[in-house]
Amino acid sequence: MTQARTANVVRNTSETQIELSINLDGTGIAQLSTGLPFFEHMLTQIARHGLIDLHIQATGDLEVDAHHMVEDVGIVLGQALDKAVGDKSGLTRYGHAYVPLDEALSRVVVDLSGRPGLFYGVDYTRSRVGDFDLDLLREFFQGLVNHSMLTLHLDNLKGQNAHHQAETLFKAFGRALRTAVSVDPRMGDSVPSTKGSL
Repeated sequence: MTQARTANVVRNTSETQIELSINLDGTGIAQLSTGLPFFEHMLTQIARHGLIDLHIQATGDLEVDAHHMVEDVGIVLGQALDKAVGDKSGLTRYGHAYVPLDEALSRVVVDLSGRPGLFYGVDYTRSRVGDFDLDLLREFFQGLVNHSMLTLHLDNLKGQNAHHQAETLFKAFGRALRTAVSVDPRMGDSVPSTKGSL
């Protein structure tokens, strides 16, 4: 596998303006500016636990609602992931992780399948953390899977604190993604599929 595992994506609409860069072989550095501190805290978990360098500079119509920003960051991150993994030759393809945070526990399973699918089993104990609407996290992951062409199962298995529930999801996603995009030297230049492509 010789392809550089980086990508840069720019998306400008009447609602949001986003510049994003990603390095799948990074050290977990996150440089984020979205105007949404809790959301940035969650994105930092992906970078840190996925050992992915992530830079996001984003502005948008936060005076209307956070929905556009959260969904569009998911879209752009999905596009960047799709570019960074290329044809997926030599990759592990699958990844999973269980991550606890005190009383909360989540399981995330990733398949770089080439087929977008989100299966989201989360029942938050409250609807907001501070002024952040937790419903938007599903919109983030939906945008991500639609544009990264991956299958993603996210399940919060237990939890009493909504912040902890959300944070375990993002940490587990980072860990699972880290495994899925890792290079398996035994694969050589082969694509991890009996079809020969993903």
